Amino acid sequence: MRDMWMLARLSCLVAAMFALLLPLAPARASGLAVRAATLGQVTERGRLLCGVGAGQPGFARQDEKGEWSGLDVDFCRAVAAAIFDDPSRASIVALTPKERLKALQTGEVDLLAHGAAWTLARDAGQGVAFVATLFFDGQGFLTARKRAAQSRRDLAGLSICVQQGTSFELDLVDGRRASDKPVEPRLFPSFEEAAEAYAQGQCDALTADLSTLAAERARLEAPDRHAILAELIDKEPLGPIVRQGDAQWFDVVRWTYFAMLDAEELGVASTNVDEALKSADPRTRRLLGVEGGRVEGFGLEPDWAYRIVKHVGNYGEVFERNLGHGSPLGLDRRLNALWTEGGLMYAPPVR
Repeated sequence: MRDMWMLARLSCLVAAMFALLLPLAPARASGLAVRAATLGQVTERGRLLCGVGAGQPGFARQDEKGEWSGLDVDFCRAVAAAIFDDPSRASIVALTPKERLKALQTGEVDLLAHGAAWTLARDAGQGVAFVATLFFDGQGFLTARKRAAQSRRDLAGLSICVQQGTSFELDLVDGRRASDKPVEPRLFPSFEEAAEAYAQGQCDALTADLSTLAAERARLEAPDRHAILAELIDKEPLGPIVRQGDAQWFDVVRWTYFAMLDAEELGVASTNVDEALKSADPRTRRLLGVEGGRVEGFGLEPDWAYRIVKHVGNYGEVFERNLGHGSPLGLDRRLNALWTEGGLMYAPPVR
């Protein structure tokens, strides 16, 4: 009888172990190793390895002294501030478009602040997870301000400089099929050649991503004479990317982004965050760690959001100094405005 009881107990233990291991099977079967404890690895190393795209004005650029700046760079620093209370512990790793996802997959970097546009194929098929949209980009048009154009329809019959073999060209072709008076694409092997042709007056307008057009406008001889149309004809969400399989790290990166948005919505900035510690508003007190304490499983100190705002700023501050009217790019917030201001930026509360 005792032997039968022991056999039954052993069978239950084996079944329980099998049930625990079963959720890992799909990842192994698909060739994706489940990775965990990234936060612990970053903490032990004492530095965050953060991948960015080099030479992207407003997003990630290195000056002659070797100093990095940009929206993506500031996000890297925000994550480092949340973990270490020190934004300088973010090591910026410049990566080409071909290198970015592979560097994340192999562990060369802990996260990509800006890797590639968020698509189904990348999100579901490459072992990575898109955390949030840090910048809502999309295809637009740059043209002379004197045209007073507001949309692609206002450019009907005009010539558009565009890089050949890109989605930008495809969207123009689709537009030609759907319009009685379509635009006239002028194709160039590279964006640089298309931009130069526009600068020399060979085309009436230039098309590319909003962020790319803003950088190009800033390089023109008289930027104020050129305008980016209000209409976008395609969407390209850009933001931080992490490896799949580590829910804690995903949450740390995602809530860094959420905290920057919540801080802006609550009016908490780097300039007043110390005074905000005395606020009677429970939302502000919870955000800054005055109330609430540690969240089990999150892995950060209660003042993690205070650290982000103190050292880096809220989302509005970061956008303004890198992309907004306080920068050479001079971009409007558009879709990147808070939801309370007609934009798409919306974050759950910290509580």
